[in-house]
Amino acid sequence: IDTAVISLKFANGALGIIENSRKAVYGYDQRVEVFGAKGTAMADNNTPTSMIVLNESGTIRDKPLYFFLERYKTAFVAEMQAFVDAIREDKPTLVSGKDGLVPVLIAMAAKESLKTGKPVQVVSV
Repeated sequence: IDTAVISLKFANGALGIIENSRKAVYGYDQRVEVFGAKGTAMADNNTPTSMIVLNESGTIRDKPLYFFLERYKTAFVAEMQAFVDAIREDKPTLVSGKDGLVPVLIAMAAKESLKTGKPVQVVSV
């Protein structure tokens, strides 16, 4: 599947949308936007520079970094260091196994929904 849209409805009534495309012609696009009653939080794409030019012709900015290792090297190193620190200091990790399992369960439900053409409830953990 090159492009997918997943609609989520949470137990508390909140709504979520995940859009995924493997064919973004302008680069490896990964953004997160959360809109709420009290504000919005966003994380934008990493680009080689933060420069943006706006003029009568439009907007010019660098394409997102292409490869995930380029984009997340600092994050991967920080994650590994936090994991090592948790082991050395015998304290809990910042991210649990459940935190990693939830996106897998969402993906499995989305795959089943694609197959059946019907909404699928995500198994709770």
